[in-house]
Amino acid sequence: MEQFLEEMRAYAKAIGRSPQHILRQALGASWSQWKAWEEGQASPTLNTVDKIRQYMAENPAPCAAPPAEDAA
Repeated sequence: MEQFLEEMRAYAKAIGRSPQHILRQALGASWSQWKAWEEGQASPTLNTVDKIRQYMAENPAPCAAPPAEDAA
């Protein structure tokens, strides 16, 4: 569970959004869902995890700009 939460945190940071926003976009989840997961009051089902991972794969974080080529 913690590994998945870290995966979501990293993705959220990479795209400049909150984990709550990702849950809302991917699942239509309530804004309090993330807090419940972080506090151990609830856990996502495997189906939910799969949907979120699919959303993240279909909406990848922008890559860093490629290094500039040297003018030789």
